Amino acid sequence: MSYNAYLSVLLIAATCCSLVIAYLCWKRRELPIAISYGLGVLTGAFYTFGYAFEVVSTSIEQIQFWLRIEYIGIPFGTILWFVLVLQYTGRQKYVSKWVVSLLMIVPMTTFISHNTNEWHHLFYSSMRLDYSEGFPLVTMEKGPLYKLHVAYSYSFFVVGMGMLIQMFRKATPRMKKQIAFMIIGSWGPFGFTLIYLSGFFYLPIDISPFGFIFSGIFYLWGIYQFNMLRLAPLALQKVFASMQDAVMVFDLDNILTSFNQSAKRVIAGIDPNWIGQPAGQIFSQFPMLLERVLQGPSMESKIPISGLADRRFYNVHMSYIHDHAQKPAGKMLLISDVTEMVRSEEILRDNARQLSELNTFKDKMFNVVAHDIRDPLAVLINLVEIMEDDLRDVEGDYEEIVLEMSQQIQNTFTLVESLLDWFRSQRGGMIFNPVERDLAQTIQTNLRMMKVRSESKQLEMINEIPMDTYVYADKEMLDLIIRNLLSNAIKFTAIGGTIRLRVAYEADVVVVSVSDTGAGITFDQASTLLKESYPASSMGTAGERGVGLGLTLCKEFVHLNGGEIWFESVPLQGTTFYFTIPTRPEASAKLEGYEGGRER
Repeated sequence: MSYNAYLSVLLIAATCCSLVIAYLCWKRRELPIAISYGLGVLTGAFYTFGYAFEVVSTSIEQIQFWLRIEYIGIPFGTILWFVLVLQYTGRQKYVSKWVVSLLMIVPMTTFISHNTNEWHHLFYSSMRLDYSEGFPLVTMEKGPLYKLHVAYSYSFFVVGMGMLIQMFRKATPRMKKQIAFMIIGSWGPFGFTLIYLSGFFYLPIDISPFGFIFSGIFYLWGIYQFNMLRLAPLALQKVFASMQDAVMVFDLDNILTSFNQSAKRVIAGIDPNWIGQPAGQIFSQFPMLLERVLQGPSMESKIPISGLADRRFYNVHMSYIHDHAQKPAGKMLLISDVTEMVRSEEILRDNARQLSELNTFKDKMFNVVAHDIRDPLAVLINLVEIMEDDLRDVEGDYEEIVLEMSQQIQNTFTLVESLLDWFRSQRGGMIFNPVERDLAQTIQTNLRMMKVRSESKQLEMINEIPMDTYVYADKEMLDLIIRNLLSNAIKFTAIGGTIRLRVAYEADVVVVSVSDTGAGITFDQASTLLKESYPASSMGTAGERGVGLGLTLCKEFVHLNGGEIWFESVPLQGTTFYFTIPTRPEASAKLEGYEGGRER
């Protein structure tokens, strides 16, 4: 068998080597760098495969046929290699459809001109067979388009090699090995072609295709020993797509090598172009994640990450990836969404805090009962004792005692009723049911309930709230708010005074005011009113006694309905209490900020 047959077998082996690499790249086709490299070695496979049959061809027609097969890949190999270099050296941003299309103009011209050379002879001026080696070889005179093709290809080879050398000089020691294999492997087809075209040595055959054997050896070694293409480990390929947890893989130099689809939900904007970027750049807006990557293996820890929609929490775990020799080969960052668990824990903590507050409230309730209920009941007992003593004297006047007993009994009943309302609101038993109500009708209803008390003090009650003033509030709570404010106004207004109710309109609320011409509020009282949970009760202008819970209930119920309450007062001139009530269904949304009647 002549040596051209041995060369053909060797070239077939080189083709197989290229196809193996192309297959490895196809398996990792989700990475742009794998696509460009795979297409590059596939062009080399066309070259070596066609030349394997060219060297054993016996006629000019056969040689021309196999040359066409070779030139399916030859024109495009350099540009695909240059795209690979751009991606490998971190210049992915330059790889766009428009840039690649422009770069392909000359290769497409080469491909077309080669296949139509018989019409114009601009690629090969002439072709003839040479039998000096004992088997037919083609000798060709190169035309201008062939020279353009060679100059174009080597121009990009020089630029790309410069990028690799620059990267090699700046790289870490571990990365230098990887880049060195890349540089040496790239010199295979280009170096062999340069030697053949230079004419320094007598070479009867084109040795360029044999450069792919040289390149294949170095590239395969680089892929398996140094993960040259920064491809994901095989074990991760099948699980990445289905994993709900985000997984990001880094090499020992903290360079991103891979990530799964779930990572896109955690790191906004991440895409395959980020592969090959350092962790510091990827996590520039997430310093806590960057710290986990840089510090190496760590225990799981909950990290809050703010997204476009809401703030979520993630368990972050960093671990090493080991190779077959159990040596660290990279790092894996596992990010698990634990937002629901964290929020459930927050709810449990809030419930525990609410229970603690209820226990505290229970203790304070006992104090209220001990002080506010004990005193009027003690007075009732004393009055009964007096009655028993005076009943012995039929001529005694019981009118004053009976009136006092009536007042004390009424106060005690009011206290018990207020305490029950307050207790229900604090323990979450009060049902919040906001509806649209006519405020004017509500005021009129409560004024009628207060008619006896106001007439007894000859007070003028003026309602300036117009009809069809609608608010959105809980009926029972709104009645209690108005009733308590009217009751206080009557209590602290002297005989013959005036109480006036008004309304003002703002954005989405109405501002209700209850004004009186009473004694006003002192500076000391004003500093604590509406701030203390259990304020001390003051005596009214006619000796009325309160239970000290009215304003506390008003404040809580106003807040539950989505409003605010405040007051203005001038001592000896009067007081005005203001509170706001929504005019649209917003109170239910604000209620979420409260638990058991208490603001968070």
